[in-house]
Amino acid sequence: MELVTKTELPVGQCEINHSDTLMLMGSCFTTNMGKRLSDNKFKCDINPFGVLYNPLSIYEALNQLIDRKTYIQSDIMESRGTWFSLMHHSSFSSSDKDVCLENINNRIRFSSEFLIHAKWLILTFGTAWVYKWNETGHIVGNCHKLNEKLFSHSLLEVDDIVASYSGLISRLKEINPEIKLLFTVSPIRHAKDGMHGNQISKSVLLLSIDKICSSNEGCYYFPSYEIMMDELRDYRFYADDMLHPSELAVDYIWERFSDTYFTGETIAVIKAWNEIKRGLGHRPFNPQSVAYCDFLSQILLKIERLKEKFTYLDVEKEIELCQTLLKK
Repeated sequence: MELVTKTELPVGQCEINHSDTLMLMGSCFTTNMGKRLSDNKFKCDINPFGVLYNPLSIYEALNQLIDRKTYIQSDIMESRGTWFSLMHHSSFSSSDKDVCLENINNRIRFSSEFLIHAKWLILTFGTAWVYKWNETGHIVGNCHKLNEKLFSHSLLEVDDIVASYSGLISRLKEINPEIKLLFTVSPIRHAKDGMHGNQISKSVLLLSIDKICSSNEGCYYFPSYEIMMDELRDYRFYADDMLHPSELAVDYIWERFSDTYFTGETIAVIKAWNEIKRGLGHRPFNPQSVAYCDFLSQILLKIERLKEKFTYLDVEKEIELCQTLLKK
């Protein structure tokens, strides 16, 4: 007996393999899914500007990567002794102006090159509500807890999002003709916009993505939001704030994502790697014992065999770790 309404998963979309390079951008949900992909040995670049919630900030960030923008002092600002960019998360900020610029520009250089070779660009839209910096009218990626009077708050229009992404996709295909875009809507609820405001926002995002995917080749949609709303319709699947999905919920959505995009071989690699990872996490009572050395040797052998079969896996750190422990 089915006790939940199952969300219909996409059928016939392209596969995601360990040999693919993936860039992920968007809301906090991007970080959650990106961590699971990285932990399972997929090659990922996650949020090169930090967390971005709305489609047009993500759009602007991608254009800056395409243009290989170099930030200068006029692109950042200072408040309460900290230098920061309104396009970037506070993790890029610094009390030293030059350090702030270096943090931003180093990441842009790396991610601009990564984008050229990425097989997948996975974008998670969180909200259609945006904040505009009153001085310029530009939509910001992060308000950095500045006085709210410095910003104006508004809701994006579906047509504006669709038009922006149609142009962006053309630019992306010029630098990377093989790139595919996978869109999803974050299941995280933005309560400060009100529950009704949150639903209106999610509707704008869903309509925009549907139009983008129907009019642009190589664009796909994964129903993260629908899985949370329909299959996990219970507060036990939320974190303590009752707004973010719990770890259990994210794990469940990850499983549904795996069912949609991973082949049997990819799942087998994940299973083999998780077995190795559990072994590496083992803390022995006596690290110098013969038994533990034999245990490490077996793990090292498993890693080398996996690498031999799947040459594109990046396992050098783990091999080096095993070799270091064996020399002790």
